[in-house]
Amino acid sequence: MHDKTIAQISAGLAAGEFSSEELTRALLERVEQFNPQLNAFITITAESALAQARAADRRRQQGEAVPLTGIPIAHKDIFCTDGVRTSCGSRMLDRFIAPYNATVVEKLNAAGTVMLGKTNMDEFAMGSSNETSFYGPVRNPWDLNAVPGGSSGGSAAAVAARLTPGATGTDTGGSIRQPAALCGITGLKPTYGRVSRWGMIAYASSLDQGGPMARTAEDCALLLGAMAGFDPRDSTCVDRAVPDYVAALNQPLAGLKIGLPKEYFGEGLDGQVAQAVEAAIAEYRKLGAEPVEISLPNSQLAIPAYYVVAPAECSSNLARFDGVRYGHRCENPKDLLDLYTRSRGEGFGAEVTRRILVGTFALSAGYYDAYYLKAQQIRRLISDDFRRAFEQVDVIMGPTSPTAAFNLGEKADDPITMYLSDIYTIAVNLAGLPGLSLPVGFAGQRPAGLQLIGNYFAEDRLLSVAHRYQQVTDWHERAPVGF
Repeated sequence: MHDKTIAQISAGLAAGEFSSEELTRALLERVEQFNPQLNAFITITAESALAQARAADRRRQQGEAVPLTGIPIAHKDIFCTDGVRTSCGSRMLDRFIAPYNATVVEKLNAAGTVMLGKTNMDEFAMGSSNETSFYGPVRNPWDLNAVPGGSSGGSAAAVAARLTPGATGTDTGGSIRQPAALCGITGLKPTYGRVSRWGMIAYASSLDQGGPMARTAEDCALLLGAMAGFDPRDSTCVDRAVPDYVAALNQPLAGLKIGLPKEYFGEGLDGQVAQAVEAAIAEYRKLGAEPVEISLPNSQLAIPAYYVVAPAECSSNLARFDGVRYGHRCENPKDLLDLYTRSRGEGFGAEVTRRILVGTFALSAGYYDAYYLKAQQIRRLISDDFRRAFEQVDVIMGPTSPTAAFNLGEKADDPITMYLSDIYTIAVNLAGLPGLSLPVGFAGQRPAGLQLIGNYFAEDRLLSVAHRYQQVTDWHERAPVGF
């Protein structure tokens, strides 16, 4: 049962081939067997998962089932879950038990899903390798010496290893798409505002967006349909009708214009990744799509702009973790200043500390105009580049990451090199656009991903473009050896 997609599981449950409880037990056994190798889960909620599965089976017997009823999933440990530890991969929140459910969790619970547990992640979603977690690095199931990508590396590794058919992730600069590419699965970052951020612990509020991670575009469509929608508790959530993403999957590709940014195919792109991406583009040409070369001239400014905007917002958002109200508190503080400094010094890891310091500097008097304001101006130029591109093309394509998964520890001491691994994904967040990564081959023995970028609220188009490719290829069906 573990090798089935969400769509296949839904069909199997409807046909009575197995129950949700049987499936959940089987997956929990796999989590127990393989998590010691992968470190993909921080918390496993076996008892509540089985209770949810039994409740789903009862609803099915009563004729009240919907497509996701009884489907086991996992949540990135950045989403608040009522009565369950929500750590954000940090010592700061190691003992924090959330008193409520995030909207995403609430919506997926209402759709009948079963939560297997909470997945490991880079601390406060700051990282591209899942090595900054307080709970240790996650390992890539395709090669246990490699990183799974980050910050949603635990979710990506768990889906790739068939420990769960689907999972939630969050994407601030590529944190759904990059680990999806490195682990050989499908991951979707929706348009900013499409999915509520309420109860999703903030890193950079103008960039963060939750989304689905699964093996196929069809599965992502099923999950997004449940996750998306207006939430009055989130002032950035858009009041816009949610389309039927599954019904739109089979849109024809004939006449589809695909934009290929020349800036995405130059220096820094690994040769084997480039070959896999070019082969995928050739397949799209066979399916009737028309590739068109375009330019995104300000894309090279995305990384410096992002690493001013995101740290600035993180320095503000993380100011709440002060040892007073909740989170880690140092022992025996001498005074209030000692409480603040030691609690934060002990609670935050090196990467989080680095970004808080950078962000505080960028927002400080005398530097705001030179750094933060300038970065926001560049952000507008990047958005304008995409606007002009979508006047010519329907979808933009290119590599998700410039390389396949790198080895654990390889870039840990070089943050600048680490930041460059998100060079193709960051601009999408700065512009607030939707982006999707799907598997298209291998660089050596490690997966390579193709990124699709759409216009605002064009998730249905991205999912259909990915689905049509997956109907004629089998990269999404490949499983890592031993899992």
